[in-house]
Amino acid sequence: MPQFGKDDAPREPGGYIARLGSARPDVALFAPLMVYIALLGLASTVPPTWRPAAIAVRGVVSLAVVWAFRRHLPPWGQPHWPIAIFGGAVVAWGWVVGQHAFDQLGLGGRLPLMPGEKIVVDPRDALGAARLFWATWSLRLLVACTAVPVVEELFWRVFLLRALINWHDFDRVPLGRFTWFSFLGTAAISTLQHPDNWGVSVLCWMAFNGVFYWTRSILCLVLLHGMTNLVLYLITLRVDDWTFF
Repeated sequence: MPQFGKDDAPREPGGYIARLGSARPDVALFAPLMVYIALLGLASTVPPTWRPAAIAVRGVVSLAVVWAFRRHLPPWGQPHWPIAIFGGAVVAWGWVVGQHAFDQLGLGGRLPLMPGEKIVVDPRDALGAARLFWATWSLRLLVACTAVPVVEELFWRVFLLRALINWHDFDRVPLGRFTWFSFLGTAAISTLQHPDNWGVSVLCWMAFNGVFYWTRSILCLVLLHGMTNLVLYLITLRVDDWTFF
């Protein structure tokens, strides 16, 4: 029988990504979002003329990370198109109406104890109203409807919703397993991602969690999330309210 030294032992085929995905299934689920967030600040550090490129880079690179770990992801499930399309439109409408309701109640500001303050900026102030604005808006819309739903749903619904049930062995928790702690916990933590819309973020995450419990389909949530962002961006442009951009 051949003897292997420490450096000569056979390794799992597929390279570093395959070994990492097998050893750390959580990395396959949170790495795409972490890469997206790391690249999110890139747009604010480049000149306005380069912002469309920066937006495209974060969308493409984050999806490339998903593709790299594709063999270590659970089954995506069925699309459930009617639920995704109708539900996305309803959630987007609820986000807008809910935010205005929170504003009227004096709860529409930045998340309490979160540093900074809520600032609404019309991107046309920096980009103008011509081709640069439309290129930036179009690419943000495209990324918001493609990369964002994928990387966020892998993290929030596939990883964290189960990790809050069993942190050390989350991958043994079936998709769509309900507990009050994970249901409310993910909704509360989502406010850190949306500090300027924290109230509606809680309600939105409860709705997303509910649909996931119902369908147990990652693909349905990706489509639902993408539809929500699509309608929300179109509403923003239609009513000229950049609170949600």
